Amino acid sequence: MIVGFTVRVRDYAEASTVRATSFIEVEGRSTDRVIVQLRGFPEIQALHTTNGGWDLVAEIACPDLPAFDDVLRRIRSLDGVVNSETSLLLSSVLR
Repeated sequence: MIVGFTVRVRDYAEASTVRATSFIEVEGRSTDRVIVQLRGFPEIQALHTTNGGWDLVAEIACPDLPAFDDVLRRIRSLDGVVNSETSLLLSSVLR
């Protein structure tokens, strides 16, 4: 008797997506204002507050590198954003 099973299928559309994690430093007390603005970015899949040297962590997904370049430019141009560091996610080894 089979009680249950799980099937994992690779999403090939996701495989061609440019994914990244961006660490964002915010100036002074402008965090709430920056969060409101970042919520309007469709490329940001998740946004987290954090402790340490960075104030926010954004999970980004874009269809291609030009779109990725554009979203980074828009993030860095927001009033209140003083620094960012972004790492591309090259391949997933565990999900």
